Amino acid sequence: MKPRISLITLGVDDLERALMFYRDGLGLKTEGIIGTEFEHGAVAFFELQAGLKLALWPRQSLAHDTGLPAGQANPTEFSLGHNVGSKAEVDAVMAQAATAGATIVKPAQDTFWGGYAGYFQDPDQHVWEVAWNPQWELAD
Repeated sequence: MKPRISLITLGVDDLERALMFYRDGLGLKTEGIIGTEFEHGAVAFFELQAGLKLALWPRQSLAHDTGLPAGQANPTEFSLGHNVGSKAEVDAVMAQAATAGATIVKPAQDTFWGGYAGYFQDPDQHVWEVAWNPQWELAD
């Protein structure tokens, strides 16, 4: 296996609601929901950066495709990180997420490792960390 991730799929309870949160609230680009002509096929893709996409797929469809039973959401099993270039940018993204309907689970604050970060949950309880790390340089 090569050290590469090309797709992150989030199981969601309400695809339309999740689409509105990520597209309208966070401003991520998408062609909208596609695949509705297939049973368990409706999905929304977002281009995150070169070679990496985010997919929103109904939990029941993901369970069907994997053959696993649909379980209850557990937000502490996994988190997504969005690193930014400054403390002010952390605050701006956190505010944007809150306006979009996110639940702020930990307001942005100085961290023990010398950075600045906060956490929010999307409408399906997926946890996102928004962080500024003074040790990391970010490419645009």
